[in-house]
Amino acid sequence: MTHRSWQPERRRRRTRLTRRGKLALALGVALAVAAAITIPLLLLDEDKPKPVPEKLKTLVIPEGWRAGQVYAAVDRSLGLPEGTTRTAATAPATALKLPTAAGGNPEGYLFPATYPVPPSSTPQSLLRYMVDTAGKRFDADRIGAGAQRHGLSVHQTVIIASIVQAEADTAEDMGKVARVVHNRLARGMALQMDSTLNYALNRSTVDTTHEDTRIDSPYNTYERTGLPPTPIGNPGEQAMTASIEPAKGDWLYFVTVRPGDTRFTADYAEHQANVAEFNANRREARAE
Repeated sequence: MTHRSWQPERRRRRTRLTRRGKLALALGVALAVAAAITIPLLLLDEDKPKPVPEKLKTLVIPEGWRAGQVYAAVDRSLGLPEGTTRTAATAPATALKLPTAAGGNPEGYLFPATYPVPPSSTPQSLLRYMVDTAGKRFDADRIGAGAQRHGLSVHQTVIIASIVQAEADTAEDMGKVARVVHNRLARGMALQMDSTLNYALNRSTVDTTHEDTRIDSPYNTYERTGLPPTPIGNPGEQAMTASIEPAKGDWLYFVTVRPGDTRFTADYAEHQANVAEFNANRREARAE
């Protein structure tokens, strides 16, 4: 006979939640549900295209531009009628901080650079920005000291720099052109610069005729000695540096025979030969 040992039956223990536990459980469920809803919403937000910040407009003023070109560029940039900025340039209310020697004419002091054009920009604000920038660059001690070394004022140096900017194609040539200007001034020779004639005639060309050299204008540096009465454009920093630190040489003449080939000499006969070569190249180019 088999005996089975008797063991009392174990009762299953039931876990009862306390009031605090029930609250914690309810809160956990609520948070889980909220997270389940929030995460997809966040994902949806991330999928939305972000607004692209509006790019700030800028205005580029190249080295050597004349005031008239600057005025036209400001009008175009601000969507204003042609002539608006030109009128603003000399209006007393614009109050440009020009040197006394400039006589109220901003030519030469509209510093070449890239300027921001926020929505609030006006012709007056942009012109002031350019003139103030020129003031900071041209009033530097080294510019004043360099001008004095050559017995010139800063304003006269700006005039020379504007000629250098218009005549030279490279930084190296700037120093040589500046030396030609200084050498001619020292000898009392007429500068004979085509760039000043172009300014008087409101054009840009490398072809100068005999009739051009006889025009009645204070900018005719073939007929008149010394510097023209104002800058003939707005020079950059390199041209200003070249004007106070010209290259060393005895040159009195130069001509760009072909692009990249500007020849400097102190010998008039050699210069005439270079000019003849330039003219031959021009005739050949027109015939093609």
